[in-house]
Amino acid sequence: MRISTRLPRLAAVLAALVAAVVTALGPAGAAAAATPAVEINYQNPVTAFPPVSRPDTAHCTVAAMQHDFANSYGQPFVGTLTPPAACPGPWSKVVLDWSGSVAGRQYDRLAGVWIGGTEVFRTSTPEPDPAGISWHVDADISRFIPLLRTPQPLVADLGNIVNSTYTGIYHMTLTVTYYQADAAHPAAQVADQVIPVSQGGTTSAGWWALTAGQTATQSVTFPRNLTSATLEVFARGGGCEEFWYTNAPDSYNAAHPGYGLCGGGPYREVEVEVDGKLAGVAQPFPAIYSGGISPLMWRPIMSVDSLRTEAYSIDLTPFAGLLTDGKAHQITLLPPAGISDVWLMDGTLFLNTDHHAAQTSGALVKDAIAAAPALTSTVTSPNATTDVITTDASRDWTVSGYVDTSAGRVTTTVTQHLSYSNVDTITQAGNAQSVQQRDQGYTEVTTSGGPESSEPSEPGAARDSWSYPIDVTSVYQPSSTGSGFLVRGTADVSRITTTDTRTGDDWRTTAHVNDHVTANGVLQRDDSGNVVQADGADTEDYFAQSADAPCYHHKIEADHGYVTSDRYFDCG
Repeated sequence: MRISTRLPRLAAVLAALVAAVVTALGPAGAAAAATPAVEINYQNPVTAFPPVSRPDTAHCTVAAMQHDFANSYGQPFVGTLTPPAACPGPWSKVVLDWSGSVAGRQYDRLAGVWIGGTEVFRTSTPEPDPAGISWHVDADISRFIPLLRTPQPLVADLGNIVNSTYTGIYHMTLTVTYYQADAAHPAAQVADQVIPVSQGGTTSAGWWALTAGQTATQSVTFPRNLTSATLEVFARGGGCEEFWYTNAPDSYNAAHPGYGLCGGGPYREVEVEVDGKLAGVAQPFPAIYSGGISPLMWRPIMSVDSLRTEAYSIDLTPFAGLLTDGKAHQITLLPPAGISDVWLMDGTLFLNTDHHAAQTSGALVKDAIAAAPALTSTVTSPNATTDVITTDASRDWTVSGYVDTSAGRVTTTVTQHLSYSNVDTITQAGNAQSVQQRDQGYTEVTTSGGPESSEPSEPGAARDSWSYPIDVTSVYQPSSTGSGFLVRGTADVSRITTTDTRTGDDWRTTAHVNDHVTANGVLQRDDSGNVVQADGADTEDYFAQSADAPCYHHKIEADHGYVTSDRYFDCG
């Protein structure tokens, strides 16, 4: 990872400016600065995202890693995670804790953790200040319990470079805490098998770095009594794909080569194939790293999905009946089409089996996923200095299949609808962009049949909906009299997810989350090289409600690098 903006030529300018601010003022500069508009140090990163709830049971913590990531590209931490003898299970919950500290100058960095070859945690780092910062993030990894019952290779990758300019070394610790089940806290419900879809992950980072036209395929032999399969996919762009939602179509860039915009257009989807047949699609969330757009925007509140990256779940159960023949089958991950840089992708299969039969069978009865979405892009020019690029996309598809189990035939149907719009207004010969993107849809999974009846049961269904609205602006204003410049950026981004379940004709909402972040930042240098402004403000408002947990509403506001308001609200 590196400091990145939507204008690649601006990245080096911002990096140099941040370094110049730190060098000129140093750790003592913050106190000596005459104006709060020049922000140097800031408080430790904070988030309104709730910590993982932990049961009040006997538990054991394993110190899995304590490591310094300095010149660490291609040199991950490699160890072994062994379950504690004093907490042998069954476990009600297993929680990963990731803690770090760094001081000096450094870019944001992407990091991942693999246990037994499967990625269990993905994150990115905050950018440091001269005085140093520390932070912590946790993650519920209970769904990986089938792997955690035995000793497994552990890999933690955080690629970093340290030199005379970029001095920050990331000091990281990783612990795993196992919470014993008891009468009040039953054992976690998990899949029967967990299988990584990655390029190893036992001695090196398991993600594939995929560019345009590349795919990643893993050969998997499934259990012969398979009943269901879900694939969890991690996917995030890098370089010119970090801010893919601001990318211009290749045809536009060809007509405006001096603008320096990234290409491939703004629409992105990741896809999964089973034996060469398209089996599922996910729209990625528009994540922003802590150096993104303007680094001062994310101090001390980082953007949604940056500290704790969410994976995308794709239900492959309609294909399960085809996978029980004991032969190897190909699971393929496809990055977005037409990308201009790299995407880091890998995944995990969660498999359930028939505990009362050695063999299941079935068939795929419907497959209506088009090879590509309906996609349009137009360019209009309301005046001589303004171009407006409008991109729209949509998908509607259904796949359906059945598995003959010891309890009867079970039919699973997956239906997905997604829509997408992006309006990118480009002015000042590419030096200013304003983007409004709306990305939403739902996946509905319906199951029917089962318990030992030749007649289909009343179907049940679950619908997972998502909405990822984002508005961003970025303006680079060069001085008309010399080498000075002004950079301004704003962002307004949300991750909104809802789960509804249906029994018969009755739908009810069982979970709803809205994680909303707004931020703005400014960097300015005069013609003599003096820093005039370096400042930012941001707010996170997190709301969550579910059927099995109390409502949670937390809002944090910050300015000049420090929290100004931290409030919890009553949801009643």
